Amino acid sequence: MEARKESEPTPMKNRTTVERKSERELVVTRTLNGPARIVFEAWTRPELFKRWWVPKSFGLSLLSCDMDVRAGGTYRLVFNASPEPMAFFGRYNEVMPHARLVWTNDEGGEDGAVTTVTFEERGAETLGVLGDLYHSKEALDAAIASGSTGGFRETFEQLDEL
Repeated sequence: MEARKESEPTPMKNRTTVERKSERELVVTRTLNGPARIVFEAWTRPELFKRWWVPKSFGLSLLSCDMDVRAGGTYRLVFNASPEPMAFFGRYNEVMPHARLVWTNDEGGEDGAVTTVTFEERGAETLGVLGDLYHSKEALDAAIASGSTGGFRETFEQLDEL
């Protein structure tokens, strides 16, 4: 039996699934190593969110992360995109601590998705489910074609590592 070196990453036992559930909905699911309270904090505390949200392979980082996590509160994420920074922003519609977050993606205009994330505690783990509901089939098709939905697996792996 070979011993794993300290510098080697621990193999992840959890799998992230990304599935188109309907013409307008994309759903990401992963069992995360940690209780719902801790996983929820990773989604709602900017200093934690910044550590896992952007897939490392994208070569981007968050320049700023402003989050007023309450129903009616807003968020604004600014990335170091080229040639100019890129902002994503919206409003929290629902905030149920340790259980559910719902927010708008207003940078997409009327085609912006509404995102719902649920946290279901299962012993020492949490089932995390993210659903993006788009305004139309064409809007989801465009998001998939642009590659903007392609980083979910890596993002959720980074969350699990955190």
